[in-house]
Amino acid sequence: MKYGFLIDHDRCIGCHACTVACKAENGVPVGNFRTWVKYLERGRFPEVRRHFAVLRCNHCTNAPCVKICPVNALIKRDDGIVDIDRDACIGCRACMQACPYDAIYLNEDLGAVEKCHYCAHKVEVGLEPACVVVCPEKAIVSGDLDDPKSRISLMVLQNQTLVRRPEQRTGPNVHYKGVEAALLNPGEASRPSTYIWSDRPPHKPEPWPAELHTLPDTRVVLDAGHRVEWGWPVALYLVTKGIAGGAGMLAPFAAVLGLTGWAGRYLPETLAIVFTLVTTFLLVEDLKRPLLFYRLLTRPNWRSWLVKGGIVLGLFGASSAGAILLHMLGADGAAAGLRWVEAFLGLGAAGYTAFLFAQCEGRDLWQSRWLLPHLVAQALLCGSAALAPASADRTALAWVFGVSTLAHVLIACLERYGRHHTANATQAAAFLGIVRLQGVPAWRAGIFLGVLAAGTLGGGYALPPLTLAIALYALFLYEYAYVRAAQLPPLS
Repeated sequence: MKYGFLIDHDRCIGCHACTVACKAENGVPVGNFRTWVKYLERGRFPEVRRHFAVLRCNHCTNAPCVKICPVNALIKRDDGIVDIDRDACIGCRACMQACPYDAIYLNEDLGAVEKCHYCAHKVEVGLEPACVVVCPEKAIVSGDLDDPKSRISLMVLQNQTLVRRPEQRTGPNVHYKGVEAALLNPGEASRPSTYIWSDRPPHKPEPWPAELHTLPDTRVVLDAGHRVEWGWPVALYLVTKGIAGGAGMLAPFAAVLGLTGWAGRYLPETLAIVFTLVTTFLLVEDLKRPLLFYRLLTRPNWRSWLVKGGIVLGLFGASSAGAILLHMLGADGAAAGLRWVEAFLGLGAAGYTAFLFAQCEGRDLWQSRWLLPHLVAQALLCGSAALAPASADRTALAWVFGVSTLAHVLIACLERYGRHHTANATQAAAFLGIVRLQGVPAWRAGIFLGVLAAGTLGGGYALPPLTLAIALYALFLYEYAYVRAAQLPPLS
């Protein structure tokens, strides 16, 4: 059994009855939508036509929101409905990054996510969803797509239909008949600053990048607004995790890197533990329900890389603490052996975010094959910069820092200027160039300062603490641009 929808846009009149019925039936907060109507206009006066598209959750066969949710708050039911246990949600908003259709919103009052659940409470007693009942043109058809005799299955079979973003391979179960194709391809139509009845929602104030072309005389004149959910805490988390992971990765080579005495015995592990704790704090603090973070342990979803990453961080911190304890007990040989385990787990701590971001089907820029090596290079950059002040001979550290910074810059330029596998990734790469933090062009400043820091450390022209500050601030600027830019292209 597989419930789905068919939206017949040969009949739809864009009346918003479905939106109003959904809000009334489910108590949807003001400013949020489980189903909404997007308007698009083509042509020039007086030859202008308006087209509509009814957008909502696609109840995907291969639902990425279900896979990424760390606490099993989203489930794929046996009848095909993707439902939410709102009470279980911890407010991480990972599902919002995983959804390629902007179908999930955050209920700010509850700190939990919500979405279309196919009016499951009605379907379970033999009734149709509220939007189907209220549609005056009977343009919304619901039913079992696995039943070859159902009306919806026959309509899909007998008519040419489209689905939204098939390249994401999620198996969307909302089919569109007679729809204007540009309505389902975000970014093809221009988005003026004003809609037909209002200003465009100010959630994403960045202008559309000039390098991206849109269809001529085609514009979106009404759509729901969608916020950027992950901001500077996630960017800072990438930096702090890089310091921790990088220090752990370099720990077995402490002597070669000029670390002697206390620094050689304890500094890599101290940095690893401190910045792993800072990383954990940032992750918990960014939850909308931070007091419920323990549910990662009590009801974990083992498919989610949020859960797997938490385990990696925990094991990494434990190995670092173990190495310190062994040094304190005088078991330097055992501590040296454990440092190789620490380095391996440090690599995991640095790189697991690549697998987490790969589950974010709505953010194609993050799904680059270059992300894993990029995170490793960034960790080595961070670790070498953090260890530099305590090094008696910075020669080896300068080489590590310089090579890792060069790798970071090269991969960053590939992300910005290279060819991308989807239109969404191409759009996000263009946004990299215009994202600003407090007026500073974040991507360009981050790359420039990173190169400057590498040059000063390699040449020995600056004090290590200054180099450290420059390098880490530069990386934070870059990460801020990277995290934000991926969330700016429209998904609806």
